[in-house]
Amino acid sequence: MSVQYFQKIYPSGYLSRLSDLIEERLTPGADKEQIDARIWDLFGEKWAVLFTDLSGFSRFVAEFGIIHFLQIIYESQRIFSPCIDRHDGILIKMEGDSMLVLFRQPVKALQCAIDMQRTAKAYNQDKIDAEKILPCVGIGYGRILTIGEQDVFGAEVNAASKLGEDTAKAWEILVTDSVVERVQTMSDIGLERIDTIPPGANGAFKVSYALE
Repeated sequence: MSVQYFQKIYPSGYLSRLSDLIEERLTPGADKEQIDARIWDLFGEKWAVLFTDLSGFSRFVAEFGIIHFLQIIYESQRIFSPCIDRHDGILIKMEGDSMLVLFRQPVKALQCAIDMQRTAKAYNQDKIDAEKILPCVGIGYGRILTIGEQDVFGAEVNAASKLGEDTAKAWEILVTDSVVERVQTMSDIGLERIDTIPPGANGAFKVSYALE
């Protein structure tokens, strides 16, 4: 991917600095290890990464069409945004029916995930099946590259995405082992190891919690 392409996506001072370092890294004979250390020093931060997905979404889109697709996306963002605000999260981006949210503390990320699930449960009370919002959530925690407010990259981002989008079922919250280390003091949850280990993590767990 060219530097020019990156600049079109992320037009910011952050990217200008990153672009210079990437170009330097591409120079023959460049000390890539030293440049990588500089990039991590500039853009590396520890965050909890929450990734949501909606169970059954693709099937309903195929059955009910693009307007239904837009309606569910609109409603999910509308009902989940207050949850994110209550727990000091930052919505970085939405991709289709998925949301990527950052939190400084893993406990707040997990509290937000539980809040989202309960909010969706209440929302669904008077909805037909095709309009119900059925969240799946994955959470990771660790050092990641943050490119301003535009995007994030790193092993824990990938792990959270894999858990939330590909592994979790409706109403499930799955977390990486690095999250577990920091939420074990929460008294209202349980943690059960699962067989699936997403790339970028050493283990993953299913969170048990009271949905209502």
